Amino acid sequence: MQFTSLVFILFFSVFFAVYWWIIGKNLKAQNVFLLLGSYVFYAYWDWRLLILLIGSSAIIYYLGLKISRSENSGKKLWLNLGLIFSVGTLLYFKYFNFFIQSFTDLFGIKNNLTLNIILPLGISFYTFRMVSYLLDIKNTKLKAETDALAFFNYIAFFPSMTSGPIDKGGLLLPQLKKERVFTLENGSDAARQILLGAFKKLVVANTISPVTEKIFQGYEHLSGSTIAFGAILFLFQMYADFSGYSDMAIGFAKLLGFKTTKNFAFPLFAQNIADYWRKWHISLTSWLTEYVFTPLVIAFRDYDKKGLMLAVFLNFVIIGFWHGANWTFIVYGCLQGLYYVPLVVNNQINKKKKLSKTIPTFKELGNIIYTMALVCFALILFVAPSLKDAFGMYGKIFSLSFFSVPQFIKIKILGLIGIIILIDWINKDQEHGLEISRFKPVVRRAFYIFLILMIMYFGVFGDSSFIYQQF
Repeated sequence: MQFTSLVFILFFSVFFAVYWWIIGKNLKAQNVFLLLGSYVFYAYWDWRLLILLIGSSAIIYYLGLKISRSENSGKKLWLNLGLIFSVGTLLYFKYFNFFIQSFTDLFGIKNNLTLNIILPLGISFYTFRMVSYLLDIKNTKLKAETDALAFFNYIAFFPSMTSGPIDKGGLLLPQLKKERVFTLENGSDAARQILLGAFKKLVVANTISPVTEKIFQGYEHLSGSTIAFGAILFLFQMYADFSGYSDMAIGFAKLLGFKTTKNFAFPLFAQNIADYWRKWHISLTSWLTEYVFTPLVIAFRDYDKKGLMLAVFLNFVIIGFWHGANWTFIVYGCLQGLYYVPLVVNNQINKKKKLSKTIPTFKELGNIIYTMALVCFALILFVAPSLKDAFGMYGKIFSLSFFSVPQFIKIKILGLIGIIILIDWINKDQEHGLEISRFKPVVRRAFYIFLILMIMYFGVFGDSSFIYQQF
């Protein structure tokens, strides 16, 4: 059930009406209805996998209580059981065939062990919610939830189920236990964010998608310049697709009275690769920073900068592997880790700079171009179906054909990219890209109408699946 599909629009319209206008005064009934709605949303994908979601929620709920009520050694035991169960489930469904295939390829064994495994919807996202919940209880950052209804809602919360954001229990659980009030101000802000997300996805991402597919599927017959151009296009496609989904997810959650985790902070203007990852998929990078990177830094603190480099590198290997069961994603993570080496050496990993208010300076523009070039270069690994294909594309880029005129240049696509850049730059200091209350009403309304007309006339409503849904 895609956010941009007619089925979801009908589902959410009915759900919204019942949620606020029929049972809005009764918190428990509202939470029961929210959980039922989340399970209907999930079952629409595959009802069989709903059993896994409910069962996993029940086990983690029980283990959370056991961690909370046990002494030190008991806490560790129950935590380890929870981590083995949650991470083990993820590894089985997402990586079992990858491990088997890699093992048999390594030793030249004929492979008859791969299984026809259906990847559960959103398993990478809700697994991380479960893991953070258990770790926060163990570290006394969070009390074990005794309200089963609130906990099951936290795991299955449908606006964030398909592709995040990855909300932690400390943010979402308290909101599930207090009265929620719908206000016109929050509703209007949510509608604006949903409108922007729909524009990004339906107009920008879906318009670019057919072009990038042609380029990367037929790269053997194309020039290096065309492949490089394809990587640039894919950057904007993925940004519009994923940030568009996040805008809609946050907006739909806001319409239900919830504040969820911000997932993007205008990464197209990042001044270096560390700045980019602070602004891109924030809920994932902040999760890994807290639960993986920081513990690694502490463990390697005696090794100074070498220890910091190792912590960064291992963190990005996990980020790469999280994205998919393919060696291309692992190498993608390794490359991102290597990008950090100059920043660590020069003590620039944590330096943050505020951008100019009007137009970027030459230095800022140079930093943006350099950072996005690094991002686009790595994205070849992200889109390639195998390392062989990735190296084939890199071979083309580093050939003389790189200096030819690229194919597939379309004014319409360049114009859409220009609109995205302009919207983001104007609102780079705001919470999201359509937070334009500071402009005059006539300007705001004209821009809303412009986006609606763009969606009506240029929106591609066919296959509306989101890139990050596969992760």
